Amino acid sequence: MKRLHIHLAVEDLEQNIDFYSTMFGSKPTVKHDDYAKWMLDDPRVNFAISNRSDQIGLDHLGIQAENDQELQDIKQYLDTTQKPIKEEEQAACCYSRSDKYWITDPQGIAWESFHSLSDIPTFNDKKESSEDAPSSSCCAPVANDDNSSSSCCG
Repeated sequence: MKRLHIHLAVEDLEQNIDFYSTMFGSKPTVKHDDYAKWMLDDPRVNFAISNRSDQIGLDHLGIQAENDQELQDIKQYLDTTQKPIKEEEQAACCYSRSDKYWITDPQGIAWESFHSLSDIPTFNDKKESSEDAPSSSCCAPVANDDNSSSSCCG
């Protein structure tokens, strides 16, 4: 069964962890110095926050598939939109390795359809210094007219 995914970029991670833990009635399933995630069953959502972005607010939305077949089913719907789709195999992002399809809706909001394959010990595969910190909190392609830009993990 698929799960809705929401990723927010936040300024103060600990303050937001406290807020969302209280609101959801549970502690994060995954917690790092720059990222936290709740895998909730009611409502069925993968809700993530991070403090890796210069822009606070909605980073991206998505649909998490439980297996490759569900991901391929989602891809069929994406194909019918006739919008450009960015495919990523074995992408490393948000402490997870996943197969993904990215699409941007008419408002410019990035949608990530993905199947997580395994946990990884780092946010992504890139080595970052404080001067090279990403301006995007996650791995969403940057919205633009030709959808060719990539993100921190692209």
